[in-house]
Amino acid sequence: MTALRIAFAGTPEFALPALHALLGSKHTVVGVLTRPDRPKGRGRRLGASPVKAVAQAHGLPISQPAAFNSESDRAELAAWRPDVLVVVAYGLILPRAVLELPPLGGVNIHASLLPRWRGAAPIQRAILAGDTQTGITIMLMDARLDTGSVLLQRRIPIATTDTGGSLHGRLAELGAPALLEALEGLGAGTLPGRPQPSEGVTYAPKIEKAEALIDWARDAAELERQVRAFNPWPVAETRLDGEQLRVFAARAEALPDDSIDSEPTRAQFGTQRPGRRPIAARDFAHGRDLTGRRLG
Repeated sequence: MTALRIAFAGTPEFALPALHALLGSKHTVVGVLTRPDRPKGRGRRLGASPVKAVAQAHGLPISQPAAFNSESDRAELAAWRPDVLVVVAYGLILPRAVLELPPLGGVNIHASLLPRWRGAAPIQRAILAGDTQTGITIMLMDARLDTGSVLLQRRIPIATTDTGGSLHGRLAELGAPALLEALEGLGAGTLPGRPQPSEGVTYAPKIEKAEALIDWARDAAELERQVRAFNPWPVAETRLDGEQLRVFAARAEALPDDSIDSEPTRAQFGTQRPGRRPIAARDFAHGRDLTGRRLG
């Protein structure tokens, strides 16, 4: 396997399996790009991204540009002399001038089977749509949104119990070995990219918190997918007599419209009141007369 000099661009936990795989490989990670530190927690103190924390632990050079508008930002990347730029959930759109700096260009791990679900939220959108399978795409990057040539893809089924969180973890782990395989072929010149087909293109826009509000007039199967897709964020929610309830889990069965039922053989919910821990709906309903009361 050809050993490459790799600049890595990533920010959240999704990028960590790929970064760890590179650090444990024959390749050399010559520097890490990640988003600027952001306020975290109740104290709103600046905190490092998960990728930055790993980079610091390994003593890697770190750059945190707010954008790539300045020549100095590009010069810092160029000084690392990377053969390739690996991008995993970085969070910044990279201009063509940046992607063309490394001889082998930019390589991205995208959490869908492109061209389906181009965009920021492919995992949640796949669950919301009722897709039965998804996967990861390793692609060569261009200046447009997730339109680059495909190096390879790996598929997995979407389980009926998958949440946004569980599928996120599985896809992150799936992408790491696929990335190493793609880099081996790219470095050896034996893995040409193939253009994405023009058919089957769908888009996965960023999840907005307002989408978490449950509309009980919708089909029960859609509501179940909404609950699963939005766990752990932003978490589906509803209201009971004006009180907010966050819904972490649900199973679609034949129930009366917009009602809570505490019988576990008919339906199960995981709910949370403001400032309280999540509990099962039957525990929430215990000691309450919910007959005829409506959610929404």
